[in-house]
Amino acid sequence: MVVMSVAIGERRDGGVYVDIGGTPIWHLHTGNPAGPATVLLHSLFASSASWAAQVLDFGDGGLDLYTPERVGHGHSPDTDEPFTLEGTAQLLIDYLETVVRRPAHLVTWSEGAVVALLVARQRPDLVHKLVLACGYINSAAIEPDVFIEPLARRDPLIIDLLRELFLAFSPDGPEHFDTYLAKGTDLMIPGPAYTAQDFASVQAPTLILAADRGGIVIEHAVELSRTLPHGRLAVVPGTHYLPVESPEVVNPLVLSFLAADPPTAWDL
Repeated sequence: MVVMSVAIGERRDGGVYVDIGGTPIWHLHTGNPAGPATVLLHSLFASSASWAAQVLDFGDGGLDLYTPERVGHGHSPDTDEPFTLEGTAQLLIDYLETVVRRPAHLVTWSEGAVVALLVARQRPDLVHKLVLACGYINSAAIEPDVFIEPLARRDPLIIDLLRELFLAFSPDGPEHFDTYLAKGTDLMIPGPAYTAQDFASVQAPTLILAADRGGIVIEHAVELSRTLPHGRLAVVPGTHYLPVESPEVVNPLVLSFLAADPPTAWDL
């Protein structure tokens, strides 16, 4: 595997490389340093650019923002290890301990829901609240014709889009794209196999933010919100790219939830 070297402390595109247990990770730290720490975690085949429609509003809303990029994604170089959600969760724990250094809100997208829930289950001392945007925890929740089937058959439109996104930031060079694609596909197919009950012990207040046409069945979001002790559900018109498509709806929802959990009963 050919990987271009990056230097810890090197600044690139507004962010900086940090050492997380021997793994170089690119991250951006912005927003209000006096506000609550909030980590924005992008999904598979994406980068921190996914949150471009949130960063300014969240910063203006008083959040202290951290946007790390997963191994092999965005500006972060790849390693020889496969992509796994469990490995990403452990890296996020290390990131919270060594970079953020205080409990944080975790805002995630897609299969990043599993990462956030694993962290909250394993290290509840590091987590305040969770926001799971268009999230899923098992492959049964996915409508396969939306992305899985085109990815599996290497639909040229999908592959060209993923290549373009990869080349925009990757320090690994164009020759590494096929490896990146294979590792990402191996993670997405067959995908995670967790159940809602696997996370029934998670006490962190959690907003399940679902899109009504998002490629994730609504029943999955309903089950998860009802199983989590402090789960809340919001369904918004849109697709799996809801944070990009409707920031004018998503951003106030997230900010209000992080500021104060909505009431759970009428106070008569």
